[in-house]
Formats: sequence, C-alpha cells, structure tokens
Amino acid sequence: MTTQHIDFSNDERELALQLYSQLKEKITASLQQGDETCIRQHLMTAIEQGQVNRDAFGLNPVVSSLQTALLAVDEIGLKRDAVVAIMLHPCVEGGQLTIDEAGAQFGLPVGRILHGLHRIEELSANDKATDNPLQASSATGTPSLSGVQGENFRNLLISLAEDMRVILIMIASRVNLMRQIRDTDNTEARREVSQEAAYLYAPLAHKLGLYKLKSELEDLSLKYLETEAYYHIKEKLNATKAARDAYIERFIKPINEKLTAAGLKFHMKGRTKSIHSIWQKMKKQKCAFEGVYDLFAIRIIIDCPPEEEKLQCWKTFAIITDMYTSNPKRMRDWLSVPKSNGYESLHITVLGPEKKWVEVQIRTERMDEVAERGVAAHWRYKGVKADTGGMDEWLRSIRQMLENADDGMQAMDELRMELQDEEVYVFTPRGDLMKFPQGATVLDMAYYIHSKVGSACTGARIRSAEGRSQGDNGRVVTFRQQLHSGDQVEILTSSTQRPKQEWLNIVKTSRAKAKIRLALKETQQKDALLVKEMLERKFRNRKIELEESVMMRTMKKLGYKEASDFYRDLAAESLDMTTVIDKYVELQQGDKAPVGDTRSAEEFVLETSHLSPLTTHHSDDVLVIGKDLKGVDYQLAHCCNPIYGDQVFGFVTVNGGIKIHRCDCPNAPEMRRRFGYRIVKAKWSGKGESQYQITLRVIGNDDLGIVNNLTSIISKDEKLLLRSINIDSHDGLFRGNLTVMMSDTARLEALIKKLRTVKGVKQVERI
Repeated sequence: MTTQHIDFSNDERELALQLYSQLKEKITASLQQGDETCIRQHLMTAIEQGQVNRDAFGLNPVVSSLQTALLAVDEIGLKRDAVVAIMLHPCVEGGQLTIDEAGAQFGLPVGRILHGLHRIEELSANDKATDNPLQASSATGTPSLSGVQGENFRNLLISLAEDMRVILIMIASRVNLMRQIRDTDNTEARREVSQEAAYLYAPLAHKLGLYKLKSELEDLSLKYLETEAYYHIKEKLNATKAARDAYIERFIKPINEKLTAAGLKFHMKGRTKSIHSIWQKMKKQKCAFEGVYDLFAIRIIIDCPPEEEKLQCWKTFAIITDMYTSNPKRMRDWLSVPKSNGYESLHITVLGPEKKWVEVQIRTERMDEVAERGVAAHWRYKGVKADTGGMDEWLRSIRQMLENADDGMQAMDELRMELQDEEVYVFTPRGDLMKFPQGATVLDMAYYIHSKVGSACTGARIRSAEGRSQGDNGRVVTFRQQLHSGDQVEILTSSTQRPKQEWLNIVKTSRAKAKIRLALKETQQKDALLVKEMLERKFRNRKIELEESVMMRTMKKLGYKEASDFYRDLAAESLDMTTVIDKYVELQQGDKAPVGDTRSAEEFVLETSHLSPLTTHHSDDVLVIGKDLKGVDYQLAHCCNPIYGDQVFGFVTVNGGIKIHRCDCPNAPEMRRRFGYRIVKAKWSGKGESQYQITLRVIGNDDLGIVNNLTSIISKDEKLLLRSINIDSHDGLFRGNLTVMMSDTARLEALIKKLRTVKGVKQVERI
C-alpha cells in the first residue's frame, strides 16, 4: 500500500495545537525539565524529513497520537512515561529516533513502553509484508490481529502482557481509532478493526476495569458491524428518553430524602444501559426492544472516609431495601469480595413504582473512580487500596499460558476464556479464599496451589456452606467436579497419579493449562530420551552405523517434521522400531547406489500441473477453492449453499477443517463478530465445472399449470437438474421451494430471470 507523507491541513494544524494545549495543561506537573522541548524537536524533525506517514485510513499519526495521549490521561489516568511514549512512537516507527536513544533521553520506563509498542508493529509487518490495510491503523500502529498468525500472534499477546501500560495504551489507541473512522471509505479495514475491537480490546478493557471504554468500543463496533440494529435501538432510546428520565426522577426522590435524613453525603445519577448491552439482551431473550425491562440503573455514590466505606454502603443498602422490595437472586456483593480487577460495588435490583424492576448500584467516590478508570485508578490511591496483586498475577498467568500454548488460535481461545467476567469463590480447609472463573474444576484449584499438587491430584473432599454449619464431613468428588461459590475444598492426591493429555479439556484456567502442558512436555522429553537410547542400542546390536543425516531423512520419509513427534510415537508404540530400522537401512543403501541419470539440471522442467493451489503464493493469503485443492479439509456450508461465482470466505472449524460460506450468509455477521480470527479469505479457481446445490423460493398465484410451467423451464436446460420441489398452496397463493443442481452464479441468474417471466409468478429468490 502506498503511504502518504504528512502535509498538515489547516484544520489538522488547528486541531493539533488545540489538543497539544489541553495535553500540556493536564500533564505539565508530571513532566521533567526539557521533556516538552525534546518531544517537539523530535516530532518536527521527523515531519520535515518525511519520516512520518498517514495510516491506512488517511489519518495524521501526530494528531492521532495527541488524541490517544489525551484520552489515556483523561479516561485511564496515565502519566508522564506513557504520554511521552505515545508522542514519540511515530518518530520511532519512522526511524528518526531509536528505542535506546529514547530510553537514554527520557528514562528506561519510556524505552520499555516503546519497545512493547514497536514489537507489536514489527510482528504485524513481518507477518503481513504485503499490502496489509491495517499495518499502521492507529496512533500506536495497532495491527490487525486477524493478520497476525501462529507464532507471531502468540508473541504479539506476550508483548502486550509485558507491561500493563502497553495494554492500556493499546486500548486507548483503539478507542480513538474507532472514533475517527466513522466516515472512512476503507470499509473493509473498518470492519476488521471493529471485529478486533469487539473480540479482543473490549474484553481486555472489561478485565482491566475500564468499563466506560469497554462500552464505547462495544457500541462503536456494533455501529460499524450491525448498523441497522444500532440505529434501531438508538432511535428507540431517544423516543423513550423523556418518559425514562421522568421515571428516574420519581424513583430517586424518596431515596434522596431518606439518605439525606440519615446524614449521608452522596450524589445519585441514572445510567442508561449501553446500546450493545441492550442488543445482547434482545438476542439472548429473543425479544423486541420493548421486552427489555432493565434499560437503566441508578448509581448512588457516597463521599466518606476510607475507614467508613463498607459501613456507609451497607447502611445505604438497608435504607433502600426497607423502601423497595429487593430481588435476592439478583444481588451482587462485590464489596465483601471485590473482582480480580479491583471492582467494588453493591448491586441490588428492587421493585420500583409501576411494578418496574430497577437496578441500584451503591459505591463510594473511590470505588466509582476505580470502576470508571480501571486498575490504573489504584495508583492514585496508594496507601488506601494499592493492592493490584490480583491483576499482576493475572498478567503473569497470561504470559505463562501464551508461552506454553501450541498455536495462536489456541492462545486466542484461551485468552477469551480468561476475559470472562463471572467468578466463583471457594475456601481452603485453612479458610483462605480463592477466586476462579465460572466453570473451573477441582483440578484448576489443585494446579493453582502448586504444580506438584495438580499433577498428583485424584479428586477432592468438598463441604458446602450448609454442610459446614451442620458438621458435615463433606463428599468426595473427582477432579472433574466444577467449583461453586462458598465450597470448602480439600485436594486429595496420590503418588502414583500422572498428568494426561485429556486433562487439558477438564481445566478452565490458563494457569492450569500451562502447567499441564509443561508437565506433559517434561514427561515426553524423558520418554523420548529413553526411546532414543533403546533405538541406538538396537542399531548397535544389528551392527548398523548410525548417521544423524540419514536418521533425519528417515523421519521425514515416515512423515515426521519434528524429531519430538517421532520419538513421542515410538514411546507410545504407535510407531514400530523395526519399521524405522528397515527404512533407515533402505535409505542408507540408496545413498551408496550408483547414480543412473546424468542429465544436467537445465534439461529438467518442473511440472506444475499437479501442484495444489495452496502451494502457489498469494500476496493476500487467499484460500483458492477448486477441484485441484488437495491437503485441505473443506466443505461448502449448508446454511447458505455457496456456488461458483459467489463472494465467499472460509471459516476454520474447531476440528481444523474449513467451511466455505457466502459473504452474505445469514450467519456471517455473528461469525465475524465472535470469531474474526478464524476467518480466511477465499475465492474460486478456474471455471465452474462442478455441480452445486441451491434452493429457490418461488411465490405466485395458484393458477392451473403454473407449477408445470416452472419445472418445464428447468427440465429444458440440460445443464440444470431439479433435485426436489416442495409446494404449499393457501388462499389463492402458492409458496414453493425448488432445489436445483447447477454450475455457477451466471446460470443461477439466468434461471431466476426465466422463472420470473412465468405468468402468475410474483417472487423468485435464492435462500
């Protein structure tokens, strides 16, 4: 893709000066002497020397950097090091400044953040050396995750986990980018950016407690990916705003009077649920907008000293539940046991006026800032609530999981699982509290305690809260048992127990998966060494000279790319040693045979007719579908029945095969939103020579002979085959489905055109 050198327009110049002034006012106190002058000098030099280029959307990276820095300061609370790194990033990527120079001039933390951002840019460039439309799509060069495959993808996520500020900057950068690309002509790039925002960045923001940014990312993704749904809900919200505001006023008035009389200092605000949240509820409950009853929540924010936080929150809780009937099933106590990202709040749902359920959130000023600005807000409250150990531990577990994952897709799936919000709380026999994601098992807890405990785990003795109060000794369960909040869990072990491959399907947490993989690798390495010694002994017994080069060729001839896989199968006895020795001897003797063909290399011509289409390099990694496609397990999806000529894409299934879907498949938006990293580009090769099945829906007047007229059109064309016909007649109209075999879309369009000419036919469409 051709890059555009920076040429500031008048509007951009004015905007940059305005943003610069705002940013300077907010962070001057944290800047060191000379920072401002040096940053301005580096930027001006890079611009004058043409080392800074516009991105794929035509955005000015200097302006984008200022916008991202301001957003990171306002919404996340980042300080001097992060802001300096954001501002210098265009200079580093343009080659005007090195990371070491930046670290020496502005400090090691700035260099470390720049290294993380540069690593992400570098991985994207390496993996998409051709025209990647998203290679530098934001102020920090945020790459397209769908374009970062395999090892590069895993390394990308490891880079994100190196320094929390890198993750925070990436989130801020993506929010800013999503704000700026509303009117872009590059709709395909916008769609990919939106999928990444919904799939990775929004869950990351949620995990880090950045709920405001998370909601904005989700709403903007919905706006760009499912525009009709977004504007439908937005218009409904606007239409009901006055009635909603009036109801909120009626609901909070008596609460305000009671809390004031109790001597509490507080303020209240009504918060309408995000458009994305409402859309998810509509889909989950399969209802219209009017069927979503909890469209808003009331937030009560108390101003009190740190030592009185819990006391005043529970006092407020008591006052509200005395006034309104509460729903105990929907109470959430994150005050006693905060979420792992530091979120603290009491959530209750009460029955308000007109028998409407209303969610009420009770928290303090400090808790509210942590809820809005996430884990970064802890830095402001050092000495009060400075414990971010939970988040640090999470980042460590993510690094461990990523480093031990077998491939990028697996890493992505497991990271998604780690970002789920629901948690369960269990106790050890000593009374220590442990948190796990919902669905975690006894085996997860065993590995959380220690690797050796996990590898030796056979089950657990579990006592529920009710059982403990009644003196119950508990019940013994297997290590597959899922954990439930309030359980007391005693891990049972055996010295003869060993970890197994299927355990990876039992555990839920990335920490446990990483430890199991590590244990399995260590076991496999030990087994491989023993097998290697046995094989060498057999060679010596048969007086066969062992040559490393011949052994490597033997492995390849037997279908192994890695020596570890070869020795693993020997250890598992799925590969016979005699077979290996025989193949080795055959190859060794072949090396000593005389060469029969003495022609020069110039006389040989490479035959390409049998090459798989996948062996031909395509600059944009497109799966080419055709009769010659070999070595790839693919099927045409039954939900949309694509045929030659349709715009299609591939979807990688859980078993590794690929299903080909039409781009306008009814399931396509959901697949792109939830599983964007599994989408591969695809196109047809050659001409349509195969027969594909399509179904047409025909609606028309129930006239005498009309069905015969339709079927005769199909039967007259020798290139068409009618497979089935299903007709239903009602109130003078008939509706029918015709299933036809044909070769391509051109023939399909011709058939539809002919069917529409039949007298009495009102509608013909493909389904």
